[in-house]
Amino acid sequence: MARRGSATIQEELYSTPEEPAREELDDARLLDLDAEKESPFLRAQKRVPARRSPLPKKTATKIFWALLAIVIACIFAIGASWLYHYGQHSWRFRLNSSDDIQMTGLSNVTRGQVMEVMGGDIGRNVFFIPLDERQKQLQQIPWVESASVMRFAPDRIKIEIKERTPVAFAQIGSKIMLVDSTGVLMELSSKKKYSFPVILGMSSSQPLSTRSAQMKIYSQVVHELDSGGAHYSQELSEVDLSDPEDVKVLTNDPDGEVLVHLGSSNYLDRYKIYVGHLREWRQQFPKLESVDLRYDRQIIVNPDLHGTQAQPALLARAVKAALAAGVKPAILVQHEPVKPKPTPQPFHIATTRKPAASTKAPLKTAAKHPAAKWHPAVHKAAVHAPAKTSKPVASKKHVGTAASAVRPSAARQVISSKPSPAIAKGQDSR
Repeated sequence: MARRGSATIQEELYSTPEEPAREELDDARLLDLDAEKESPFLRAQKRVPARRSPLPKKTATKIFWALLAIVIACIFAIGASWLYHYGQHSWRFRLNSSDDIQMTGLSNVTRGQVMEVMGGDIGRNVFFIPLDERQKQLQQIPWVESASVMRFAPDRIKIEIKERTPVAFAQIGSKIMLVDSTGVLMELSSKKKYSFPVILGMSSSQPLSTRSAQMKIYSQVVHELDSGGAHYSQELSEVDLSDPEDVKVLTNDPDGEVLVHLGSSNYLDRYKIYVGHLREWRQQFPKLESVDLRYDRQIIVNPDLHGTQAQPALLARAVKAALAAGVKPAILVQHEPVKPKPTPQPFHIATTRKPAASTKAPLKTAAKHPAAKWHPAVHKAAVHAPAKTSKPVASKKHVGTAASAVRPSAARQVISSKPSPAIAKGQDSR
C-alpha cells in the first residue's frame, strides 16, 4: 500500500499542470527574501572594531619633521659656536705684520700714511677689524678721493686707493699747494711735475664749500679760454679768485707780465680783446702793467697803480718744493720779499699858467717804482696831485708821476673799445 505523503511513480513521471505555478511561487519567495536582506529597516550587522593611533597621521608627520629640524638646528648652532671660538682664538686668522696688508693705487699717497691708519690692527684678528671705520679714516688723507678695505681669509687685508686729480697750484699762506676741482688742498708731489697756474685768494681756514665755489669759477675760466683749440690757459701764470665778480689773470708774457681783469663772464671774448690789442698798447705805453676789460665800451689801461693785496713771502723750502713740482720760476721770483727803497720826493707837473698856492692837503696816489718789477708789494711810492689853479686851464685834470720824466704808463688811461688807434684819456689816479 502506497504512502500518501510520498509521490507515486506516475506522478513523478507525468507531472500535473499545477507544478509550474508552484515553481513560480518558490521563485517569488526567494525574491522576497533577497528584498528583505537589502531593506533599510533591517538591523545593521555589527562591525569588528579596528585598532587606531591616538594622533592623526598628518599631525604625527608634522611633529616628526619639526623635531628633526630642531635637532639639525642644534647641531648647526653647536658647530657655529665651535667655529666662532676657533676663529677668535686661532693664530691662523691673526694679522701678523704689515706684509699681510696689500695696497694698490698708491702714487702720491705713501705707504706710511696708510700704515698710520692700519698700524693699530697689527696682531689683531682679521675678523674683528672694523673695515668701515678704517675706510673712513683713509678717506681723511688729503690725496685720497676714495678707498675700499676688504678682508680675505685667513690673514690678509687688501686696500684699494683712488687718488685725487690736481688741476691747479694754490698759494696758501707762505707755501704752494695743489688743489683739485672740488677745492681740496694737497701737499706738493715730488713724483710728478705739473704745468698749472697759481691760484690766489684761497686760504686753508676757508670752508670746503667756499673753495669749491672758487674752483668752479676757475674751471669755467680755463674751459672758456681753451675752447676752440686756442689753449690760452697755458699763457696764465696766476689766477686771482679773491673777488668772484672780478677774476684777474696774470699773463706769462716774455715782454712783461700783464694783469688782466676779466670780470665774471665772457672770459674768452675779453681775453681775445687783450690778445688783439697787446702789441698796440705796448707801443703806446712804455710800461704796460694791467688792463681792465670788465666794461663793454671802454678799456682801462694801468688801473692798478695802487697794486693789489700783497701776498706773503714764500719760505725757502716752499720755493724749492714748488720748483720740483713744476711751478714757474717767474712766479716764485715775484713772491720773494722786496727790500723797501727810498720814496722819491713828490713834485708837480708844470702847466702853461702858474698854479696858485693851495691850502688843501695834496691828494696822494700810488705810482710804481721805476727799478722794481710789477707786484702788489712793490707799489709803495706816493706822489701828489697838482695844486688847484686860480683860473681854468686847458687840461682839467692832472696826474702826477714819480720819475725823472713823465710817462703815460704811470697814469690810469681809458681807451674806447672802438678799433685802433686807441684814444687814451687821462683820468684821476686813485
